[in-house]
Amino acid sequence: MTESPEPLLPSARSAPAVPYASYLRVYEPLAAFAEPERTHWAAYARRGTAPTAQDELRRSLAELVRVPLVGVPAHESADAFTAEVDGVLLVCPWRTRLRGWLALEELVDQFPLPVLDAALPPVARRRAAEEYERWRERNPDARPWIRTGVWQIPLRWFVLVADEEREYVQGERLRYRTPMVQARRRLARALRTLRAAEGYGMLAEGLVEVGSWLEEFHPRSMVELDYGGLVHALPADRLAADRSAGDLAAGIEALRAGDAEGAAAVYGGLAERWRAVRERLFAN
Repeated sequence: MTESPEPLLPSARSAPAVPYASYLRVYEPLAAFAEPERTHWAAYARRGTAPTAQDELRRSLAELVRVPLVGVPAHESADAFTAEVDGVLLVCPWRTRLRGWLALEELVDQFPLPVLDAALPPVARRRAAEEYERWRERNPDARPWIRTGVWQIPLRWFVLVADEEREYVQGERLRYRTPMVQARRRLARALRTLRAAEGYGMLAEGLVEVGSWLEEFHPRSMVELDYGGLVHALPADRLAADRSAGDLAAGIEALRAGDAEGAAAVYGGLAERWRAVRERLFAN
């Protein structure tokens, strides 16, 4: 696959990095979008000044310090990430408002009510929930193009990519990019193996959910696993040595070969490494 260079806005060079978010993105070909959105994205890409992931995250955080507090943006973002692969324009819309609603639903399960009330008052959450319900009635098939991890990369994401697709530029990015057809094939093969083994039920369930999400997109899409801000949070030597996708593939291959002990050692080591990263969420 040939790729176009990614423009970098001045704000991304000068503003401090936000270190904790990673991403799983789907880029769809322009043909997958209906009008007038297709024309909008075509014109958007021709500008050649697409914002970066750090720009997106900073804008989201800015919404949280407004007075009065707004849990979800009032209007949907008109921005996207773009890439050109083999001469085809691919687009990954931000859909910040939709992702904000989905994130609020997850927060309810992740934090004690007193903490949640202090961060986002009940009246703001109730208003956001009501707005989302009305919006969902008008857009029943909507889905986000981007998933976000906080101080982690969910291990199931690594199933979608291969070690040879890894791209690391120190201090800038660590990512994997793969065609949708490859991501789906790897997921299906891994799922068959995990379902036949004992002790991997949670990983298998996670893959089913990710697979259902991927099925919503055009078959000629591209899947991107991006370490995002974690590149600015983790030591460079650790990132250079990180081969999480290859490690997980090796563990699944061991399971396929009947080596349960070897698979457990690989998977346990991988889980422990990422557990140590997640614990930074609770550090002062």
